[in-house]
Amino acid sequence: MMMTPEQVIEAQKANLEALLGFGHKSFSNIEKAVELNLNAVKGYMEESTEAVKALASAKDIQEFVSISTSVSQPLAEKAVAYGKEVYQLTSGLVAEAGKVVEQHVADSNKKLVELFDSASKNAPAGSEGAVALMKSALTAANTAYEGLSKATKQAAEMAEANVEAATKATIKAASSAGKARKAA
Repeated sequence: MMMTPEQVIEAQKANLEALLGFGHKSFSNIEKAVELNLNAVKGYMEESTEAVKALASAKDIQEFVSISTSVSQPLAEKAVAYGKEVYQLTSGLVAEAGKVVEQHVADSNKKLVELFDSASKNAPAGSEGAVALMKSALTAANTAYEGLSKATKQAAEMAEANVEAATKATIKAASSAGKARKAA
């Protein structure tokens, strides 16, 4: 069975809408990234200015170390938070791209199965074995794709959990280092 011109136009229209939707979401993420970077730079400049003023006012080395420790802890926490936000923006965009691709593949597979079913109904007598073999191959390919998709999602979830654990460990290490400097 051949696709009609109307079906081709509808398929192209659906693909264009999906692409435009992804483009809008990508642009929105770019806006968020620019805003995040501008706020980070502005905050860093303000805090750095205050930190330099505070360090310059230190009267002795102990006060200097104390001020240095009190300044470095919030900066480390903000740097970790910034990295986490960048990661969330990036992973959100990757997840959205994955959804678009997944939907496109699912739609394409559905159309391929429908086309194959239609063609197999009109197959000549004696070709039942070849038709069954092709159906089996299509089923195997779809099963493999679903398994790969599931494994990819699990890997992404594990990566996100690892980033979360690393973030907590970094904040804890920075906090411990600050306490150690104060004790010294």
